[in-house]
Amino acid sequence: MDSLAGTQSYYEEADNRRKRTRLIIGVVLIALALAATWFAFSSAKGGGAASADGAGGAGAQTIPNVTVLVPGRVPVVAAISVNGTIAARREMPVGIAGEGGQVVRVLVEPGQWVGAGQTLAVIDRSVQAQQAASLAASIKVAQADADIAQSELDRAQALVGRGFISKADLDRKRATRDSANARVRVAQAQYQEAVARNGRLNIVAPAAGLVLTRQVEPGQVVGAGSGVLFRMAKGGEMEMLAQLAEADLQRVKVGTRATVTPVGTALKIAGQVWQVSPIVNMDTRQGTVRIAVPYSSALRPGGFADARLVAGTEQAPLLPESAVQSGPEGNFVLIVDDRNQIQRRPVKVGTVTDGGVSIASGLTGTEKVVVLAGAFLNPGDKVKPVVQKSSQ
Repeated sequence: MDSLAGTQSYYEEADNRRKRTRLIIGVVLIALALAATWFAFSSAKGGGAASADGAGGAGAQTIPNVTVLVPGRVPVVAAISVNGTIAARREMPVGIAGEGGQVVRVLVEPGQWVGAGQTLAVIDRSVQAQQAASLAASIKVAQADADIAQSELDRAQALVGRGFISKADLDRKRATRDSANARVRVAQAQYQEAVARNGRLNIVAPAAGLVLTRQVEPGQVVGAGSGVLFRMAKGGEMEMLAQLAEADLQRVKVGTRATVTPVGTALKIAGQVWQVSPIVNMDTRQGTVRIAVPYSSALRPGGFADARLVAGTEQAPLLPESAVQSGPEGNFVLIVDDRNQIQRRPVKVGTVTDGGVSIASGLTGTEKVVVLAGAFLNPGDKVKPVVQKSSQ
């Protein structure tokens, strides 16, 4: 019994020692955890402050360099881009000048050059030719009667002094002679009238130029009501009819140089304004400018063309295209103010040239305009401007 009681006591004591050991280990682990937490919290506070100081220092050192340009004001060619239609500068409609008839031959085609008075189409004149021949014969008849009357008058004058013919008979013979001469002149005039009418039967060119259209064929019967049979461009001269806004119309004068480019070609045809519309359309607020251009096979009346009018020069800031940006509110540029901060400035774009984009309004030319990387900058950003020398 004593032995059993001792064994039981031994196991109980061993169990108590294990419990105490576990308790001590748990307390130590909790203490270590608390110490680790306190250390981490303290480090975070100190590190955050140090990090903030470090970031501030780094920010001061990494302010980006930005290329800027002070454009000033330079002479810029004031050009106006327009478009319009091509037409003959002086279009000549050609129709029937005479009494007309059946067309026998058509001698020209559209695109051909003709001289003044050149026959374009031949009208049948068989009947008119016979009439002219009849009138020519009547001249000879009247002339023969006049010759007889003159002979009788000469004989009467030789006999009147001898008393064989009275003065009254002499006067009658003189009147007969005068009437015969008058009939000769009438016959001649009628013949010349017939010749002139026959000459107007053919359709001829009123002036030298280029045939544009043909609306007649052999066998067709034409007359005074046939309308226009040919259309011609006098001298082959062409023009461009351009519509300009009211404001641009004020900048264009007669003699303004222009470069015309027909649609579908790369040609640059030099021309000049020869007429500026004296009125403005009340509905469209536009006026017509007529640009004279020399003949070219690429110019076809009724076709479309673009033109660039050089309306003089003006003083304006000139920027590279990379400096001008666009947004929902229009065009703008980024400038660097006195505090080296980015500011946004709305501008109105003027003429676009090979040297850059002129600024019609919004800049005085003394600003520091950001040339590149504008898309990566925002208003208020601090930058270090690097001034670029202007090529102008």
